[in-house]
Amino acid sequence: MILLKRIIKSGFKNFKRSGLISWAAILVVTITLFVITTIILFQAVLHFSLNQIKDKVDVTIYFNVGASQDQINSLEDSLKQLPEVASVTYTSSDEALALFRERHNADYSTIAALDEINANPLGGYLNIKAKEISQYETIANFLKGDSLSVSGFNSIIDKVDYNQNKLVIDKLNGIIAGAQKLGFLITLLLIIISIIITFNTIRLAIFFSKEEIGVMRLVGASKMRVRGPFMIEGAIYGIVATLITLVLFWPITFWLGRNMTSFLGLNLYSYYLSNLFQIFIIVLLSGIFLGMVSSLLAVRRYLNK
Repeated sequence: MILLKRIIKSGFKNFKRSGLISWAAILVVTITLFVITTIILFQAVLHFSLNQIKDKVDVTIYFNVGASQDQINSLEDSLKQLPEVASVTYTSSDEALALFRERHNADYSTIAALDEINANPLGGYLNIKAKEISQYETIANFLKGDSLSVSGFNSIIDKVDYNQNKLVIDKLNGIIAGAQKLGFLITLLLIIISIIITFNTIRLAIFFSKEEIGVMRLVGASKMRVRGPFMIEGAIYGIVATLITLVLFWPITFWLGRNMTSFLGLNLYSYYLSNLFQIFIIVLLSGIFLGMVSSLLAVRRYLNK
């Protein structure tokens, strides 16, 4: 404990003594953490946008007029048993007619023709949403399977709109997979670049202490006693940079939330506030890791001489 206290005290002394060099290192770590936080928010916008698109994709089963309600309920129950299905929503023929009238309330000729018929020409339908975009084909295959013929469901089904939507679903599936891969590669590249820049800046800060390191080694100080203060100094860089980064993003996300929500689809200010603790932990650990590891690697060079 005494050794640990001395190491921590020496780390704070090094930080104060380095002056402008310490703040230069903090600036670089802040830029790194700024990039990491930007990536977190970008990923949030990407996932939100993809989920919004996913919610608009579905498979609809249209039933014949006068289809048996018992058979419809039986098919609905069978679909809900599928592990790929997230939800099944039934719209009755009366509800379908009401929705049709609402959509075409300005088209007087259509409404007049509907009134002339004096009957409901529309059947009910089931709206099916899958848990993942890639699972719609499995659901479509189930609807085309032999189990439907055996159960007599084919007699009540007018059409299934999967084939009409298949091209859109396949393209969307490809876009989602591509976006996730691209996001991962960009994130990895930016983090690697940031680590290299941070390492070189902290190495410059430690360069001015190389003679002190040499003297400590000459008097028999252990490698841990030499490394420790610089690792603590690196951790201080990370902690201070974390606080600066989070403060900077407060007005940035506020402006984005007020002016860019309609474009991004997500209120970044609300997201930032609601996830502040998680973002703080991620950024803090990243900052401490960057600072300590960069210091550890930088001081190795002088320990091995």
